[in-house]
Amino acid sequence: MKLMIEKAVTEDYQIFANIIQAVWEAMDQKEWFVADNTEYTYRMLTAGKGTGYKAVDPATGAVAGVFMAVIPGLDADNMGYDAGLPAGELPLVAHMDSVAVLPEYRGHRLQRRLMEAAEKELKERGFWYLMCTVHPDNCYSRNNVIGQGYESVTVKEKYGGHVREIFLKKI
Repeated sequence: MKLMIEKAVTEDYQIFANIIQAVWEAMDQKEWFVADNTEYTYRMLTAGKGTGYKAVDPATGAVAGVFMAVIPGLDADNMGYDAGLPAGELPLVAHMDSVAVLPEYRGHRLQRRLMEAAEKELKERGFWYLMCTVHPDNCYSRNNVIGQGYESVTVKEKYGGHVREIFLKKI
């Protein structure tokens, strides 16, 4: 199966929200994933605070998976604070925020391919630090981000009390 990675447009926000919700609903360990809702996805894609990518089956147009990176700026939720980055470097942080791949499309390295597309764009835009969180027991996502060069910096509560391992990659 040849899936293409495409940059998302603002109008894709509902597709993103639907896939994220479907993936969350199908999960056995729901605590591993904090699902973004439609409002959050719309706000990130329309306010210039986020960029998205989607994996598309060119034969059918079906969207197999989605990924969104968020630009936190100096907001309190910037994970650069968690990593102890100097204040002057916080604007250079991007969050590798949400990735969701529908079960029937897994096994095609889509999480990696979606993240790599975003990493390339973010590097071109001048970001130095990419950060993400993973539930400490989610060995699949954890191994994926470690395999992409992310390093663990701390484990703490995020997203309203969910324990997460925080990862950093300098690009």
